[in-house]
Amino acid sequence: MHNLSTVIRFEISRTLKKKSFWFMAFGFPILIGAIFGIIYISNKSTNDAAEKLGKQSFSLEITDNSQLIRPELVAAIKAHVVTDKAKAIEDVRQGKVDGYIYYPADLTKQPIEVYGKEVGLFDNGRYEGVAKNLLQQSVQAEVAPAIQSVLTGTTTTNVTTFRDGEPYDAVKQMILPGVFLILFYLLISFFGSQMLTSTTEEKENRVIEMILTTIEARTLIVGKIISLILLAFLQGALIVLPALLGYIFFHDQLNIPALDLSSLPVDWGRILTGAAIFITGIVMFTGLLVLIGASVPTAKEAGQFFGMVMMLIFGPLYAFTLFISAPDSPFVRFLSLFPLTAPIPLLLRNAVGNLSSWEIALAIPIMAITAIVILVLAVRVFRFGALEYSRKISLREMFTRKG
Repeated sequence: MHNLSTVIRFEISRTLKKKSFWFMAFGFPILIGAIFGIIYISNKSTNDAAEKLGKQSFSLEITDNSQLIRPELVAAIKAHVVTDKAKAIEDVRQGKVDGYIYYPADLTKQPIEVYGKEVGLFDNGRYEGVAKNLLQQSVQAEVAPAIQSVLTGTTTTNVTTFRDGEPYDAVKQMILPGVFLILFYLLISFFGSQMLTSTTEEKENRVIEMILTTIEARTLIVGKIISLILLAFLQGALIVLPALLGYIFFHDQLNIPALDLSSLPVDWGRILTGAAIFITGIVMFTGLLVLIGASVPTAKEAGQFFGMVMMLIFGPLYAFTLFISAPDSPFVRFLSLFPLTAPIPLLLRNAVGNLSSWEIALAIPIMAITAIVILVLAVRVFRFGALEYSRKISLREMFTRKG
């Protein structure tokens, strides 16, 4: 194993020289940045148009048969009260007046009728906006402020929940442990294919024979696995860091709610549990993908298994509501304890806070043992399959072949 550090350095440097690695690393932040940029430009354009619209003045006539509209509000917008509905509509049609609003006697049975001169798709909404605002302001003036608050839904509620005798904010408690769930999803999604094909590249290029003349097969595969794990963490940092910087410096422009990070509760038990599940899960699935790649002769054949692995990892997400509402159900516990489906359920339940101590004590060792078994099998298969250019290594050979 004295060449292990050489293998790791070579694999990392070779991968870092590939454009595809940097494309995947920065492609996601750039895409998110582009989406946020579009949102920002759209919001700015909308706000500018709304501000421009608010400064516009237009001639308006109103008929109020509901007797709800206050005259001083009508006078404030320089509108004219008329009684002849047909004539007012004809005035709008001929362009003598820009808009006309008709309030029927019974608003519960008849709609408010709004007529206006066409001024563009966005600006046409000004007539309906004035009609609604006039009615709302007129009615609110007749109602006590407390009742107005209830009717408009502006009343606020301050909820305090307790857990074990202490105040407990479930949403804030989820944030720090939930980071590991997001990281796990991103790393497997963006780096999984690299893990899968890492051992087939040399076989397809027919250089594996020369490599194995100087480096032991076990050293080579262990070095590949370690380098893949390190590269996965590096790529995760490259994905998360730009998003974090974008939130810190541009959340006001993007209308993202500000979050006081200093107020986040730090539950070290759940954070360390999430870290243990995350690391064990990454090692286990890295080994699994390398094992698959080592057992097939080409990257094309390895890719056929990638969908199956993704189903094992992310399939449990379809039952995420059960992880929250029914954490004690046999189905949830099976998904949480079966090693190949466990990472997502365990990370999600740990973030929510319904993962029991005995499940933690049982699930993490099961995943760790599975990861070790998979890594041992990956090394064994690579030793026998490194020089197989035309066929897959079967399960029977994997367990029975000597050497």
